[in-house]
Amino acid sequence: MQFTSFLENGRLTVALTGEIDHHCAKAYIQTIISKIEAYTPRICILDFQGVTFMDSSGIGLVMGRYKLMKTVQGRIRVENLSPGAYKVMVLAGLEKLGEIRQKEVV
Repeated sequence: MQFTSFLENGRLTVALTGEIDHHCAKAYIQTIISKIEAYTPRICILDFQGVTFMDSSGIGLVMGRYKLMKTVQGRIRVENLSPGAYKVMVLAGLEKLGEIRQKEVV
């Protein structure tokens, strides 16, 4: 598990990398929870730019952080999803919970 995060103007950005599966999701979740609780941001941005694989644990990661952000009156945004991950998130109904964005094709 490796990622970076930073807080700027009330927005916590967490840039995830590598694979998000049942083996590493718990560690990601715990770290993101601690950052949300410490900073209580208005918005939490989960940046999937560096994610190479995601199973259903990625959906759980997003849904759980959505619920946590609601408790601090915040919002969630998911960015830079691969086309496949974007499709899975839409099929799971996550666009109803927060903003989700696919990677921009250049």
